[in-house]
Amino acid sequence: MKNWILFIITAVLVFLLAMLAYSIMDRRTEARFAYEPKVDINGIEPRDSIWGLNFPRQYQSYMKTQDTSFHSMYNTSGHIAVLEEDPELVILWAGYGFSKEYNQPKGHAHAVNDIRNILRTGAPMEPGEGPMPSTCWTCKSPDVPRLMKEIGVTEFYSKKWSDFGSEIINPIGCADCHNPETLNLTITRPALIEAFEAMGKDINAASHQEMRSLVCAQCHVEYYFVKDNPEKKGAQYLTFPWKDGMDAQSVEAYYDKLEFADWVHPISKTPMLKAQHPDYELYSLGVHAKRGVSCADCHMPYKTEGGQKFTDHHIGSPLSNVENSCFVCHREKKEDLITDVYERQRLIKEGSQKLMRLIAKAHIEAGKAWELGAKQEQMDEIQQGIRHAQWRWDYAVASHGAAFHAPLPTSSIVTSATSIIEETRIKLARLLADLGHNKPVEMPDFEDTEALQAYIGLDIEKENAAKEEFLEEVVPQWLKEGKQREEGYSVEMVSTE
Repeated sequence: MKNWILFIITAVLVFLLAMLAYSIMDRRTEARFAYEPKVDINGIEPRDSIWGLNFPRQYQSYMKTQDTSFHSMYNTSGHIAVLEEDPELVILWAGYGFSKEYNQPKGHAHAVNDIRNILRTGAPMEPGEGPMPSTCWTCKSPDVPRLMKEIGVTEFYSKKWSDFGSEIINPIGCADCHNPETLNLTITRPALIEAFEAMGKDINAASHQEMRSLVCAQCHVEYYFVKDNPEKKGAQYLTFPWKDGMDAQSVEAYYDKLEFADWVHPISKTPMLKAQHPDYELYSLGVHAKRGVSCADCHMPYKTEGGQKFTDHHIGSPLSNVENSCFVCHREKKEDLITDVYERQRLIKEGSQKLMRLIAKAHIEAGKAWELGAKQEQMDEIQQGIRHAQWRWDYAVASHGAAFHAPLPTSSIVTSATSIIEETRIKLARLLADLGHNKPVEMPDFEDTEALQAYIGLDIEKENAAKEEFLEEVVPQWLKEGKQREEGYSVEMVSTE
């Protein structure tokens, strides 16, 4: 009996070991052929579907950036109208396109559709029309480096946004970050290379780990358009203001030295700055950057599927994937990690919202001073205070991950901006009293977005009607022409012989 039991146990063990050996051999075989190329990708191939033939796992995970179901305490991957959440923004951005429409960002797969749909790009019915330059396409599509290569960088920046409507149809994708021949991470946007040169650095010396952040820094940064450089043939040339430093104060000083303004506020008549999304700059000030953690480590963590380890291209919030993102380094409970992030976000959100209301009031109080006959020399310091306070507020909030990436520097920026605007409003109160106005300035309803848009002179109903006509009549033609052009692209299959 004992012999039979030993025999059965031995047989089972042999069987299990054989299954294990087979599984290992199967995985090795799978690994050997996992990335066997099916097509040759030459030059800048803007279509992710073609890359996906060679890299199906990465492509399938990237396609999940279409998903808009993620929600955290304050942010989302879905469509949320920020002007509805914070109506005061209409006053802060009066005279600028952001006062028309501003939404929380969605995944990369929505990049091209979102810029077509938003009111800020206007409703151009013909090429060369509309308020926006072609530079606004720069970060939205791998068709951009393709066009830059075909016609030249300066020539690309020299056009209007509507000139490339049928050329730019593929959203952010593989060719934005990868060299098609080596598959190495690569920089495809000249502004980042030029910014490094301005700082006296060589981007080619960057390590692979640094490149896992720098490919993101091509777009997730503060930037402005140089409009008066004779060497650039009148182009609105995309430039990063990093020459003297990347922190809020250094960039502020850079713009002040240039006397640069994105626009002049129609109420306070202040030359204003609009922060874009200084994610890389603020990330660089945080503890994760100092410890060598890259953007991709958290936003594109490694995952395993079918025995294969690869980078998850479902680029999104680490809070939606704590196990793969945070647990690589942290050992706390998931709930504790998320609570810690939310607490930091809450504190900075509360401070920034109070600051936003103070700045909105300052604009209107400055407008009252002009109405009462204030002179420019009386307004110089006041306008500088408004400009600096709003710049710092915007720098802190335009980067949606600032409260996580660098909570202490971000809190410091908000605090300094609050101090500046409070001192500015004291100066305004004294000036208004000197001008004979000794009571509080009447304020609009800061809780009503539409009323505030009417207050600054916007006809949103008219803007929406024009945009709807553009989306119905022009965009389908853009898509048709773009698809017809791509049908002419040849794809060479890799020989299996």
